[in-house]
Amino acid sequence: MAGFGARVTLGRSGLSVGPLGLAGGYGVEAAAVRRAFDRGVSYFYHGSRRAAGMTAAIRDLVAGGHRDELVIVLQSYWRLPALLEWSLGRGLRQLGIDHADVLLLGWYRHTPERVVARAERLREKGMFRHLAISAHHRPSHVGFAADPRFSVLHLRYNAAHTGAEQDIFPHLPSEGRPGTVAYTATHWGSLLKAGKMPPGEQLLRPRDAYRFVLSSPHIDVCMTGPANGEQMDEALAALDAGPLSPEEEVRIRRIGAWVRSPHPPR
Repeated sequence: MAGFGARVTLGRSGLSVGPLGLAGGYGVEAAAVRRAFDRGVSYFYHGSRRAAGMTAAIRDLVAGGHRDELVIVLQSYWRLPALLEWSLGRGLRQLGIDHADVLLLGWYRHTPERVVARAERLREKGMFRHLAISAHHRPSHVGFAADPRFSVLHLRYNAAHTGAEQDIFPHLPSEGRPGTVAYTATHWGSLLKAGKMPPGEQLLRPRDAYRFVLSSPHIDVCMTGPANGEQMDEALAALDAGPLSPEEEVRIRRIGAWVRSPHPPR
């Protein structure tokens, strides 16, 4: 089976990225981050937990002349507009760069107009290029997608949370849609626990949870948050394995539905 393509276009941002995104806040070491970069991973999410491994890897890659190959995402959860510039500036200084490719506004139910207005001024100052927003409330993304100020959406999608297939994907614009980045591919690890599997079901591998997300034509990038090199390599294996077969999809959806439904612990 053919693997996933090396690059995808991240919606109307126009950014070219690898289909697997990397969150560095769970402790993955710099060597594993560099190994992921060598495999085409370029969407680097440096969120609220800006851990040392990704910080060191980004600084080394930038020093090695690879800045233009990276899409660096800095996130802010600050609700006070005045603190947005402080947060973004601190992240840029930590990484030794003059701009982020994406500024992600974290977890909003409605468009934060005052925060977005301040973000637009920071964009004009050259501190970042594209604005993104995340939400757990699925209908919020329909409004965000219609707002041209947002180039990228971060949304929850996995085999146990497939509601985006009804609440978001059909409502995205057919032309000029925002880039879509899925997080929680493993349902915070629940899809990988033996005690969560349906009776008699073989344990789901992490790579297959990522493949489920990436097999959707509505998702550009699937995030992974490895804690170590072994977990990084497991995520990278999803790129080689490629899209799910119909039989695999049926199985993973069955597991997801079971995990999502209330069942007594076994």
